[in-house]
Amino acid sequence: MALQTTSRFFIQFIRLAGPFWNSEHKTTIRGLSVALLVLTVLQIAISVYITIWSADLFDALDQRSMSRLFTQIGLIVLIFIANIAITVAHLMVKRRIQLDWRGWLTDKLIGQWMHDGRHYLVTHIPGKHDNPDGRIAEDVRIATEYAIDLIHSLFYSSLLLVSFTQILWDLSGTVILDLGIVQIPILGHLVWIAMIYAASASMLGWWIGRPLTKATDDRQTVEANFRFALVKARENSLAIALIHGERHENPHFHRLFGDIVDAWNQQTKAWEQIMLFSSGYSVLSMAFPILVSAPRYILGSITLGALMQSAQSFQHMVSALSWPVDNMGRVAEWRASVERVLGLAGALEQLEKEIAKPDPHRIRLEKKDRSALVFKNLSLCRLDGIVCIESLNEEIKPGDRVLVAGNAFTGNKLFKAIAGLWPWGEGVIELPDEEPLFFMPPRPFLPTGKLRSAICYPSSSKDFGQDDLEYALNLAGTGELIPQLDEIGDWEKNLEREQQQRLGLVRVLLQKPKWIMMQEAFDSLDPEGEVDMINIINRKLPDSAVLTITKQPTIQAMHKRRIVLN
Repeated sequence: MALQTTSRFFIQFIRLAGPFWNSEHKTTIRGLSVALLVLTVLQIAISVYITIWSADLFDALDQRSMSRLFTQIGLIVLIFIANIAITVAHLMVKRRIQLDWRGWLTDKLIGQWMHDGRHYLVTHIPGKHDNPDGRIAEDVRIATEYAIDLIHSLFYSSLLLVSFTQILWDLSGTVILDLGIVQIPILGHLVWIAMIYAASASMLGWWIGRPLTKATDDRQTVEANFRFALVKARENSLAIALIHGERHENPHFHRLFGDIVDAWNQQTKAWEQIMLFSSGYSVLSMAFPILVSAPRYILGSITLGALMQSAQSFQHMVSALSWPVDNMGRVAEWRASVERVLGLAGALEQLEKEIAKPDPHRIRLEKKDRSALVFKNLSLCRLDGIVCIESLNEEIKPGDRVLVAGNAFTGNKLFKAIAGLWPWGEGVIELPDEEPLFFMPPRPFLPTGKLRSAICYPSSSKDFGQDDLEYALNLAGTGELIPQLDEIGDWEKNLEREQQQRLGLVRVLLQKPKWIMMQEAFDSLDPEGEVDMINIINRKLPDSAVLTITKQPTIQAMHKRRIVLN
């Protein structure tokens, strides 16, 4: 079962991230990958040559040969220069691949997430895909960076194992095992000792480190929850301050941080076991190779150089075989991050399937050539299946002023259904083709940056002239913002809500949409100010259809038609 789970995990990861090597820039990517492999082989060659150089050096010292000593000094200078060049080149190539892979996977996930409201719809899909920002920003980084590190170190260890197994086999010679009755010749005894030693340590270390995977996953989850809560509080700091919500937020943060403490302690316990094992293992690995080879040197079977070369080869071979032990923590963290990325990717994939499959219990949006917004037998349901609207049949034409009366929450769902963000229900919504819909929520989104760009969002500020901007700002009663048009700021914080809602009107005047959906778009203004905003829209955009959700009686009276939602 565990093997099947691991196999399925790797297959899912390869399906998600593997196409990077077949992407648009595949020639460059594959070239860099080949370069990384070649540089890794050269690193192994340097390691092999260093053991040969070490044997020659100790033989020269044992023979007290000054000429051979100077030769080895010259060789180590060449090795020094080559090793620096190969190491630096290897680092540059590896980090380039890591960055490119992360960028490709980030673009892929953001493209799926930030597409036609998927970022909103996916919140209604069950599963572990909370905090998508953290999964894209942090977990994608770990998933790609660590994958390259782990694959490279595994390949390096494999080459190391192949190279030094042969060297250690040749250095081992033949040892006779005398059992009294029979003598058994053992070839390559150091190789067998190294394999048994490393295998025993790896199995023990892997068993000890198993709890670390779950502990790491739990910690990353609670860290993301804590970070998300802090960001949410920062984004709503004014609302919290006005109602003195700090007395609620502080205990909430303490609870979330308490979860971090618990996860930290759980991870610490897992690390304690690993460190207890690895600290003793590292000390033993340093002394064990020399102790194993020393008897043959004392008996005169090998030279001092051969002893040192045997010890170094033994260490390299054990190091290669100990890859699972040395990378337990990194593998655990990598797998936890990959699972979080797969959780988000899986939810987005499931969402696409839900949207694509024909379902009579889903609202259908159809684009039509005629300029009309039509509801045909439209029913809206809540997520729990309770019907909010049943058999709504209406046709709205350009210039209509329609009040969406009744339950405001149901009206909100109706607007979401028109936007394609609420598929739960039945019936058809016919939309006018080539005539975009414009939605005015209670608080317009004002991205950080220049005020000019924030006002023109989602269009480019280059689409509108300075005179048009100034005219619309003055008309909406926000002329005082004209000097700040080219200032950079966080406008959702820097501007009062009334100013933000007036800028919503500025956007409408600039965009001149044919279809406007207003949901309490001016509720922060006094009744007279709200009436002024509606009159400006009626006067400047007489041919536009307007659907309005409002609690203001004066505004309700300004509409000729009503759709009552019970």
